[in-house]
Amino acid sequence: MTQPVTTVSKSTDDDYTKGKHKYSLLSIFTRFKWRVSLTLSLVVIETLLELLFPLAIGWAINSLLEQSYNGIYLLATLGSISILIGSARRFYDTRVYAHIYQVVTSEMVAREKVKKQSVSTITARSSLLTEIVEFFENSLPEIITVTIGTVGLLIIISAINLNIFLACLALLALITLIYCVIGNTNYQLNESYNNELEYQVDAIKQPNVEHAKAHFRRLMRWNIELSDLETGTYFILWAGIVALFVYAPIAAIDGGLVNYGLIVALLMYVFDFIGKVSALPLYVQQVIRLKEISNRIGL
Repeated sequence: MTQPVTTVSKSTDDDYTKGKHKYSLLSIFTRFKWRVSLTLSLVVIETLLELLFPLAIGWAINSLLEQSYNGIYLLATLGSISILIGSARRFYDTRVYAHIYQVVTSEMVAREKVKKQSVSTITARSSLLTEIVEFFENSLPEIITVTIGTVGLLIIISAINLNIFLACLALLALITLIYCVIGNTNYQLNESYNNELEYQVDAIKQPNVEHAKAHFRRLMRWNIELSDLETGTYFILWAGIVALFVYAPIAAIDGGLVNYGLIVALLMYVFDFIGKVSALPLYVQQVIRLKEISNRIGL
C-alpha cells in the first residue's frame, strides 16, 4: 500500500515542477468543465428569464388597464420560476467553487514549495489565485448575464425604437474605445502592484519597521494610480450614460409610441441596458488583472 502512494506523490511533484497543472481562467474551466458548465447554464437561463420581466410588466400594466389580471398571473409565474432557478444555482455554486479552490490552491502551494519559492511569494500567490477562483463564482456569472443581457436588450430596443438602439451602440463604442486606449496601462499598473504585494511578508519580517512602512507606501501608490485610472474611465463613461438617460424618453415620445405599457417597457429596457453597461468597466479591469496574475505564477 505504501509504494503506490509514494509513486503518486512523486509524479504529482514532477507535474508541479514541469508546470503541468495550470491555473489560468481557461485552464481551470477546462479542468472542471462539466461542473462549471452546469452552473453557467443555469446563469444563461436566469438571464433569459430576466429579459422577459420588462415586457411582462408592460403586459401586466395593459392588462390591468383592461381590468384583467392575466398579465399579473404571467408576471407572478415568471418571477417564481426565476427565484427557484436562481436559488438552486447559488446553492450549487458554493459547493462547486469551494472544491475548486481547495484543489487548485493546495496544488499551487505544493508546486511553489518544490520550486523553493519564498514564504512571502507563496502567500501572495495563494491570495492572488483565490481571485481567479472567486472570479468564476462571483464575476463570471455576472459577465455572462451582462453579455447575453446586453445583446438581448439591444435586439429588443432595436425592434421598438431604432434611434435609441443607435444611441445604445454609441455608448458601447465609447467603452470599447476607452479600453483600447488604457488597457495596456491598466495591465502595467496591476503588474507593479502585484510585484510589491509579493514582497509583503518579507517586508513585515524585517526588524526595522521602516521596511514595512516603505512597502505599504509603495503598495498604496500603485493602488492610487489604479484608482485614478478608474476615476477617469468613470467620468467619461457616465457622461455618455447621462446623455443616453436624457435622450431615451425624448426619442420614445418623438418616435410616436402611444402604448403606455410599451413606453414603460422600453424605458425599463434602456435603464437595464445602462445598468449592465455601467458594470462593464469593472469586469474588463478584473479580466486584465487576472491575466496579469495568470502570467505572474507561470501559467
